[in-house]
Amino acid sequence: MTATEPALSALADSWCALSALHGRIDAHLERALQARHGLSVREYSLLLVLSRQHDGDGGHLQMKQVADAVVLSQSATTRLVTRLEERGLLSRYLCPTDRRGIYTDVSPAGLELLRAARPTNNRALREALDEASRDPQYAPLVAAVEELRAPVTA
Repeated sequence: MTATEPALSALADSWCALSALHGRIDAHLERALQARHGLSVREYSLLLVLSRQHDGDGGHLQMKQVADAVVLSQSATTRLVTRLEERGLLSRYLCPTDRRGIYTDVSPAGLELLRAARPTNNRALREALDEASRDPQYAPLVAAVEELRAPVTA
C-alpha cells in the first residue's frame, strides 16, 4: 500500500457520499414535483434556466449552454425541449441575427407552471436537506451546501 492510497480511498468515499446525497435529494424533488405539478426535476430545471434568459446581448442561451446548465447531453436536451414544447410550456424560434441559431423561450403557461412549482421545489429541497443533515455521513455535506447559500460579505 502506498502512502496516497488511504487519502485516495477517503476521497473516493467522500465522492460516493456526495453522489448518494445528490441522488436522495433528486429523488425527493422528483416525487414532489411529479405529484403536485406533473414535472420532472429535469423539466423544472430546464424551465428555470430558460426563464432567466433576457433580450439583448448574451441574453439567450445556445442549446449547448442549456444542455450544460441542466447537465444533459445536447440530444437529450433537444428531446426534453421538444416534450415541453408539445405541452405548450416552451416555444422555439430562429435567432433574428443568425438564421442557423434557434432560441427557446418559456411560454406564459410554462412561466405559470414554474411559478406554481417553485415553492414545491424549495419546500422539498428543504425537507431533503433537513433529513440528510440528521445522518452523520451527510451532515458535513449539507453544512457545506448551507454555507454556499449564505450571502457573501465583503
